[in-house]
Amino acid sequence: MALFNVRVYGLLFDEQQRLLVTDEFIRGNYFTKLPGGGLEIGEGTRDCLKREFMEEAGLEVEVGDHIYTTDFFQISAFNNKDQIVSIYYHVKTERPINIHTNAIPFQFEPHQISDPNGESEVFRWIEWEALNESQMSLPIDKVVIRMIKEKNLFSNGKQ
Repeated sequence: MALFNVRVYGLLFDEQQRLLVTDEFIRGNYFTKLPGGGLEIGEGTRDCLKREFMEEAGLEVEVGDHIYTTDFFQISAFNNKDQIVSIYYHVKTERPINIHTNAIPFQFEPHQISDPNGESEVFRWIEWEALNESQMSLPIDKVVIRMIKEKNLFSNGKQ
């Protein structure tokens, strides 16, 4: 039976105009994606995003403007019976962003990737000028990055 899988993601830029991304190891594969995750039953999309940022990064975020909702068919990268619907928001935090980030993509500790069936994530910042869709692994994330770059949505303090 096919299901809809609703995912909610946030675009968080710091004061230096860098975008926060996650490098993830999932079941033996490597992905760069935007922070966020799956909507749970009984949860609104904004509450989902707040929960995901708290769980993944320990960050309390304020969910701002809606940026994009998937408008094309996308099968899940992890389950070929699920259709993905992704919703993207701009997020910000009032508190200093004190999370460990890496400078190099997929810079995992050996124990984080030792189990081929395991999952791990690390955070990384990408500078606005260097940001492009090819850095994202998931098709819908690519659309969002292309869109914000073409519209120049978050450069030069436009947040």
